[in-house]
Amino acid sequence: MVERNDVRAFPPISRVRRFIGFLALLGAVACASHNRNVVPAGTTEPDKFLFDRGTAALNNKKWLTAREFFKQVVETYTQSPYRPDSKLGIGDTYLGEGTSEALVLAINEFKEFLSFYPTNPRADYAQFKLGYAHYKQMRAPQRDQSETREAIKELEAFVERYPNSALLPEVQAKLREAHDRLDDSDYQVGFFYYRNRWYLGSIGRLKPLLDRDPQYTHRDAAYFYLGEALIKQQRQAEALPYYERLVNEFERSDYLEEARKRITELKAQLASRQ
Repeated sequence: MVERNDVRAFPPISRVRRFIGFLALLGAVACASHNRNVVPAGTTEPDKFLFDRGTAALNNKKWLTAREFFKQVVETYTQSPYRPDSKLGIGDTYLGEGTSEALVLAINEFKEFLSFYPTNPRADYAQFKLGYAHYKQMRAPQRDQSETREAIKELEAFVERYPNSALLPEVQAKLREAHDRLDDSDYQVGFFYYRNRWYLGSIGRLKPLLDRDPQYTHRDAAYFYLGEALIKQQRQAEALPYYERLVNEFERSDYLEEARKRITELKAQLASRQ
């Protein structure tokens, strides 16, 4: 007879949870395997049936289930008109999962689509999702920016190849964010150099940043600290235009008041030297 106070008679909660998780995994695997035999006998368009089921599962964020349906179309019905969209669907399931491993697999799916179906009406979608898969892996400005550069490369390829696509505005927004991430990385290095009084190093980072990307979203800060670094190097005439650009291009900025003061001071200094 088990006494109620004898906790040793019951399995630890962690073991119970692991067991439940294991059963859930077995259920998912069994479900995925079962999905390969779900086409009803006598179905006149089995490829369409599978594609529709995959699309429904994708819309419900059932990534594994959707992937199984789409894979059946791709692997079994090689001449199906639904095969290209199923290939895209597989990529979308990996994007939906969003893990590092899944995003790598998504990139592979979209690259293969563009290789197999370069003239497909949805090639623009594949190119966008290829760039977006890299975009999803972009790291913080102070970290490695390899994925940011890859996102920029693929999104710029979209702009060049599909200028009339309905997806263009979304692509341009993502491209701006990717450029800003890369620019933020350079800005932070430039600001670090300024704060540590290596003004030449700061100038060497901030000036090329602004030359490369004049639409940088946070360029007001870059203008200001580039101007400050130039002043520290006794290059007042070079500094003045950056403060003026800050004032002319931004109605709101944390640097506006100080920039206006610098403009007044610098103009007075430069006038006195004439």
